[in-house]
Amino acid sequence: MNQTVQAVNGVNIPQLGFGLYKIKNGEAFEQTVENAIRSGYRHFDTAKIYGNEAALGRVILHSGIDREEFFITSKAWTTDLGYHATRKAFELTCRKLNVTYLDMYLIHFAGPHYVEAWKAMEELYDEGRIKVIGVANFGIRHLEQLKKNARILPMVNQIETHPEFQQNELYDYMVQNRILHEAWGPLGQGSKVLLEHPELAAIAHAHRKSVAQVILRWHLERGSIVIPKSSNPQRIQENSEIYDFALNGEEMDRIRRLDTGKRYSVNPAGLMVNPVYVTFMKLFIPR
Repeated sequence: MNQTVQAVNGVNIPQLGFGLYKIKNGEAFEQTVENAIRSGYRHFDTAKIYGNEAALGRVILHSGIDREEFFITSKAWTTDLGYHATRKAFELTCRKLNVTYLDMYLIHFAGPHYVEAWKAMEELYDEGRIKVIGVANFGIRHLEQLKKNARILPMVNQIETHPEFQQNELYDYMVQNRILHEAWGPLGQGSKVLLEHPELAAIAHAHRKSVAQVILRWHLERGSIVIPKSSNPQRIQENSEIYDFALNGEEMDRIRRLDTGKRYSVNPAGLMVNPVYVTFMKLFIPR
């Protein structure tokens, strides 16, 4: 659980984190995070739009573990992009989490004004308020646009990735540009098709592991950061038990051939140009 990957600026990021998407506030949320902490997780991934920043902050505060032991990530939502709006959103996130700095802060989507938002992120990084700055759901064209306007390139790009959607072209681009690959939806959002795939099942059987553990190990072998989520205590523990085996080259190649280009979520690039979605965000997303 102490295994890390190093960002381009030398900051060590725990390679296995815990995702908090769709885990709602309340007693169940707090119990889930407490279970994760007991299982050894210290890297937690939240976002403004998840609505659970304040709850995460409370659990961490009452954990009895020093703030510095945790690696906390949050994200600026699309309606908060722009220089002043992003700085304001960052301060609100810090207040909700009850922290003075974030270990990592990401632009959630490449929405309107993301270049101006990035300038605010660069300043917050210079001020020591954020240790690692990055983006989520950015394609190559968005990263190239930032290249033309940024002083500091994104250090991380958090994107949907699993064995049936490996994002190889974008993965290679990020390796070349020293941008860390962080996988969300690393288990295909619990897809039965993926978790019962006969090729993965055979590899899992050979290692006496579950298919989910094999998939998470595959992400680690690629050098990616991975943030599985679960509310089930047994699965939370199981997802952390991936450091006592390794996949060999032949097994990695077998998994590589499973790539079908199939997303289990919507294409973020399509969302950003959908006028109905943009109107929805402006009207109904809490600020």
